Amino acid sequence: MASSTSIKSRHVAVIGAGAAGLVAARELRREGHSVVVFERQKQVGGTWIYTDHVESDQLSVDPTRIVVHSSVYDSLRTNLPRECMGFRDFPFAIRSGESRDQRRFPSHGEVLAYLQDFGKEFGIEELIRFETTVVRGSPAAKIDGGEGIGKWRIESTEKEKKIHCDEIYDAVVVCNGHYIEPRLAEIPAITIVFHNLSKISGDDISRDIAGFAKEVHVASWSNPADTYIKQTGHPNLWMHSMIERVLENGSVVFQNGKTVLAHVIMHSTGYKYDFSFLDTNGSVTVDDNRVGPLYKHIFPPPLAPSLSFVGYHVIPFPMFELQSKWIAGVLSGRIMLPSKEDMLMEIKNLYATLEGEGIPKRYTHSLGINHFEYNDWLASQIWVLRNRGVEERDVFDEFHEEDGESGDV
Repeated sequence: MASSTSIKSRHVAVIGAGAAGLVAARELRREGHSVVVFERQKQVGGTWIYTDHVESDQLSVDPTRIVVHSSVYDSLRTNLPRECMGFRDFPFAIRSGESRDQRRFPSHGEVLAYLQDFGKEFGIEELIRFETTVVRGSPAAKIDGGEGIGKWRIESTEKEKKIHCDEIYDAVVVCNGHYIEPRLAEIPAITIVFHNLSKISGDDISRDIAGFAKEVHVASWSNPADTYIKQTGHPNLWMHSMIERVLENGSVVFQNGKTVLAHVIMHSTGYKYDFSFLDTNGSVTVDDNRVGPLYKHIFPPPLAPSLSFVGYHVIPFPMFELQSKWIAGVLSGRIMLPSKEDMLMEIKNLYATLEGEGIPKRYTHSLGINHFEYNDWLASQIWVLRNRGVEERDVFDEFHEEDGESGDV
């Protein structure tokens, strides 16, 4: 722990004003840092902002397309109860009002309202530059004689007035989410796409569609090759193995040998991590959705602690809060990181463990049930008593489904 005289205030850029960006901004300011939040939309909430707009390029592969910054669909509800989603001192409590959803598993609109309430409660909106896109972030000059924290150059553009800014920050916290660039299943043939979704969303929406469509067929990498099962409670919904190919007439051939004439193919194979606005000279790369190297899934050792990442993988909001507290303390000098060499060695050991267990790179950041131990480790670094009790794990075990992005189509 650093002495009180060595505690420093940094000028920090936070990229994104979704759940991760909002709590990161709060914790950074609480630690005494000055904060600017860049948000390309006109309100807070990130992926929880619903729109019925769709992209003209349904495959979302055209880099010049007008991007729709949301993967939320109209009927979406949370797959975790609200008590697992709230921040530490601002619970996701039931609120009165005609527009509020008081269900335990609320709608996306209720989650958005909660995040808006959070932003107002802690005065975060005054820190945000709305409708402002970070077009480039790159390392700038070192300070302290070439040692210690590095500075960052952030170039941004404001939408309405077309104002371009070029500024220097002590640190950058990347909270831009990952629900924009889809991962598409590699299927031999021309495919028609309804929407791009994550695996869990695909499971949910397939049941919704079954109420209107004549037939719904769900293919998944995780199913054995001979899978052909009718879903209980849905007489027109079948589970299959993965798609083998699509014929010119629109017929879908599954690995189990079944053939179905499909009018629409919906990819629910998840999203790519995209940090194309960051220029790190190769210090941070994305390989099959492994973002790395990242110490504790947050700090890239060559650029630590001036660059950090929060909210790029699917985790409950409370973990964003713990990560943000740790980042804020590290930036102030109150909490010390291991040496660059030690951080890289831990990352190397993690990769070796995953490879030894046959876990693909794209699941590097899928903590699953291990997120409890990860949260406890973070709490130990910031000297916070978690007070989670046995019920937190029980509730999570009961309702949580792994995101996994195993690839339903």
